[in-house]
Amino acid sequence: MSVRAAVVGLGWAGRELWLPLLREHADFEVVAAVDADPASRQAFTKTTGIPTHSAVAALTAREVDLAVVAVPNYLHTEVAGALLATGISVFLEKPVCLTSAEVDVLAAAERSGGMLLAGSAARYRGDVEALRQVLPELGEIRHVAMGWIRARGVPRAGGWFTQREKAGGGALYDLGWHLLDTLAFLLGPAAFTQVIGVTSDDFVNAGAWRAAWRQDQVGADAADVEDTARGFLVRDDGVSVSLRASWASHQARDVSVIHVEGSAGTADLRCTFGFSPNREPEPALTLTREGTTTRLPVPIERIGVEYTRQVGDLAAMLADPGNRGRAVAEARPIVRMIENFYASAGSARGRGAVPAYQ
Repeated sequence: MSVRAAVVGLGWAGRELWLPLLREHADFEVVAAVDADPASRQAFTKTTGIPTHSAVAALTAREVDLAVVAVPNYLHTEVAGALLATGISVFLEKPVCLTSAEVDVLAAAERSGGMLLAGSAARYRGDVEALRQVLPELGEIRHVAMGWIRARGVPRAGGWFTQREKAGGGALYDLGWHLLDTLAFLLGPAAFTQVIGVTSDDFVNAGAWRAAWRQDQVGADAADVEDTARGFLVRDDGVSVSLRASWASHQARDVSVIHVEGSAGTADLRCTFGFSPNREPEPALTLTREGTTTRLPVPIERIGVEYTRQVGDLAAMLADPGNRGRAVAEARPIVRMIENFYASAGSARGRGAVPAYQ
């Protein structure tokens, strides 16, 4: 029997990413959509024939098994909590929520209702899996350096992505959550015992650094979030982590890098996460031991295939009662780390520091 799915939020992600993936997969039947905008609802129903609603209150567990929620960050907890409370299971992509208090709200809603599923598609990439497979050859893991650094990739100023009140933060929430989720996939989830972070906003309000390939809503207000976050973290298993998330930089291409140092060797993955066309020609994975570097084979995959795999995993995740509580448990240390990161950045002194997020 197919999983009856609803898409909540008909912006770019809901309309152009999640809807096609769900409709193409044999495990799902899209039975409804929700969006507050009447014009979006009318256009959607005219194009797809799928009924739409103005609010999630119209959805019931008798008709919907899973709601894929694709709304702005600040609405995640409100929308997901309401759905879970009615018995409808929910899938949320990053960020699951914005504060530790919101984690508690989602945990309570899941205990009394549907199952919360969450994740970041980066862990479904073939090159990330290839890196994970080589980790046992590195001995005891000591340090990981991770970065997602765009050349010109700032969301358009004034849209919700660049408004602290609606997004929670800037590049750290948008790109950094993917990196942190990937770290948990590679090494296992862990809390962070030490967090030092700095942020800067050199590019976020300069039009020349915007992402031409993104279709973000444009608003009248200037951006008040960071375009770059740099941090040094220590996990409770003793592994140190350096992290950089940047919407813009002076480099030529958008690059994602993961460097893992172990007692018996190091591994490096260089690729490009996401959909940007300004990407590395192909992923490269190398293993270095005792002065010798070897390039390892990695699959060459079409852009976005990780999202197809993620959707393919959803039905099995939903059917496994052991996944109840997992999304909350994995989100909690990430949210707490981000809170501490912004607190550290707010206490920093120096040119370009973005104030702490309250």
